Amino acid sequence: MVVFNNVRSLDFLAGKVTPYLEADSADFASYLTAKELPAKYGFDAATFSSMFIPETYEFFWTTTPEQFTDRMEQEYEKFWDGERDRKAKKLEMTHAEVVTLASIVDEETLYNDENSRVAGLYLNRLEQGIPLQADPTLKFALGDFSRQRILNEDKKIDSPYNTYKFRGLPPGPISIPSVSAIDGVLNSEKHRYLYMCAKADFSGYHAFARDYDQHLKNARAYQRELNKKRIYK
Repeated sequence: MVVFNNVRSLDFLAGKVTPYLEADSADFASYLTAKELPAKYGFDAATFSSMFIPETYEFFWTTTPEQFTDRMEQEYEKFWDGERDRKAKKLEMTHAEVVTLASIVDEETLYNDENSRVAGLYLNRLEQGIPLQADPTLKFALGDFSRQRILNEDKKIDSPYNTYKFRGLPPGPISIPSVSAIDGVLNSEKHRYLYMCAKADFSGYHAFARDYDQHLKNARAYQRELNKKRIYK
């Protein structure tokens, strides 16, 4: 039985699955991150991680990295066969684009019951040509997901994953998102929210706003609480 979820990258995935398999974790990681591998499955380097769907799977102990990856392709095809594929087409998004947005939603939300609302907000921004301005993409670009506070200087980083600087989705997922986040995108909530920030009560939920003035009020309330707790980065 192989279980993986909450995985940041293919390197981390190798570390998650090898305790259940005979293969060495370093060899497994080396195989999954080989430059030529994504093209074999019809992906590029940025989108390849979208092929790996977090779930509980049964594998033989002797399963090789190649056999594991072939199986993941089969599971990917099954996952996107039928209703999910129809919903992605209705959104006019490729499967990789859905997973990319889901990876941002997954990093933004602490609770699954917020996934569809956050996804709806980002879809609103995409539809209106507004930059996503998603902090998790900056954390990815900076290589530091531990940050609790994004500074103005961080928003200047020259990276295609900087969604403050570039419109649209980043080149690929910033993590391997949960199935609940993927389904949150496919079943996104219909609303008019364009802005959000963490609630000042540190509950893990977000304060949503339709206009920038209300968003500023929400953001200032949160920033005041960060200052009180001496959280500066």
